[in-house]
Amino acid sequence: MTRAEHVKYYALTILLPMLLMAGVTFGVGKLILAWPTGEAEVSRTLAADRTPLWNTLTDYGTSLSDTPYIVALTVIVAIVFRLVYKRRRESIFLVAAVWSQSLIFLATTTPVGRHRPPVQHIDPAPPTSSFPSGHVSAAVGFYCAVALVLTTHIRNRALQVVIWVLGVAAPLIVGFSRLYRGMHFLTDVTWGLLLGVGCVVMAARAILYRREKQQPQRPISELARPA
Repeated sequence: MTRAEHVKYYALTILLPMLLMAGVTFGVGKLILAWPTGEAEVSRTLAADRTPLWNTLTDYGTSLSDTPYIVALTVIVAIVFRLVYKRRRESIFLVAAVWSQSLIFLATTTPVGRHRPPVQHIDPAPPTSSFPSGHVSAAVGFYCAVALVLTTHIRNRALQVVIWVLGVAAPLIVGFSRLYRGMHFLTDVTWGLLLGVGCVVMAARAILYRREKQQPQRPISELARPA
């Protein structure tokens, strides 16, 4: 591929889908603000049933996707993938999956401007709005991307199932923890899950499962023909 072909390819397979996902995320966020969803009652119910044990457990749960941890883990695992698989594809895929959801989140959360649920917030509220949940989309982007890479290289079906159970469980734990701790509404968490999945699928199609163009081979008769 020439440089121009590379630019066109990534513009169509990564940049364009990211712009579309950002536009849809913004539109859904504004639609949620315009139509009452009744989700505050879910947040109030969870807040009313808080216990010290679940406060502690959900603290660990939300930390699975805290920004410093996700950034550090992404760098470490990307390096490990590069060393183990002896190529850059898996590492680039992981970084693309994690950072694409982060860019979409940052581009849309402030313009949407949704307030946090009307309950006590156990965690400090960052200077972003409630929609979508960046913790949840980052958890999907990292843990599901890692699961996809590992199961692509592992043939043992039972081990594949275990890896995917863990990869899916982590974002769900993060999502429940954010709900419980009063940091997000249910639709914030739901859209965070969908956004993360969209970014993983996008990056997988564009990078992990990309097929390189084969150079056309000259017929044997031409190869044997004297110059």
